[in-house]
Amino acid sequence: MNESDNKNSTHFGYQSVPANEKAHRVAEVFHSVADRYDLMNDLMSFGVHRLWKRFTVNLAAARSGERVLDLAGGTGDLAERFAQQVGPEGEVVLADINASMLRHGRDRLTDAGVVGNLRYAQVDAEALPFPENSFNLITIAFGLRNVTDKSAALRSMYRVLKPGGRLLVLEFSKPVLPGLGKVYDAYSFTALPIMGRVVTGDSASYRYLAESIRMHPDQQRLRDMMESAGFERIQFYNLTGGIVAVHRGYKF
Repeated sequence: MNESDNKNSTHFGYQSVPANEKAHRVAEVFHSVADRYDLMNDLMSFGVHRLWKRFTVNLAAARSGERVLDLAGGTGDLAERFAQQVGPEGEVVLADINASMLRHGRDRLTDAGVVGNLRYAQVDAEALPFPENSFNLITIAFGLRNVTDKSAALRSMYRVLKPGGRLLVLEFSKPVLPGLGKVYDAYSFTALPIMGRVVTGDSASYRYLAESIRMHPDQQRLRDMMESAGFERIQFYNLTGGIVAVHRGYKF
């Protein structure tokens, strides 16, 4: 699946929209759901998203003293774990393009007492405002599919990684188990919008969620995009039958 129909348009779910409008539309989605984001994640995935994120954190293997950038970090569940792992000599930057999500994450982590080695930044993944070779580790969980130009974002992440650093992308992907795709489609396009309407009063945002997942590159296509951005030794790991995949690549 191409990222856009042409250089001036892109996908917002199943809609084709002007490329310069997508970021605003995505922002509206997350402004709408920010306060119930964690609750909806638990409900939608039956809590399994916590296992997906735990797998990602373990695969990332953050070490004491490292600098970590958690992009599209939202409410900070990954950043919280990384802050513990890198210790006082390290640093974690929780970054998100959406002010509502970033504020929610900052408030949650501050209330949890996660201070000292944690910073916050409102950034656009396509043009990261950090010097080259800044971070040992970059993660982006369930955020890449919302980026307008994914290739530009991957190149930007590559630029700010240190040599030897690694990128981990946790994202919805293409089911690989026979028959799972049909069941997953039925759940996504029926249950998710109803759940969104009941819990958040917003069914449209969760309809967009289902559509955006279908428009996101599959496992092999994302691997190829990472390789084109410069990453090496790329591997991906299918979770829950390929509903979710974790891609890991290195900068050398």
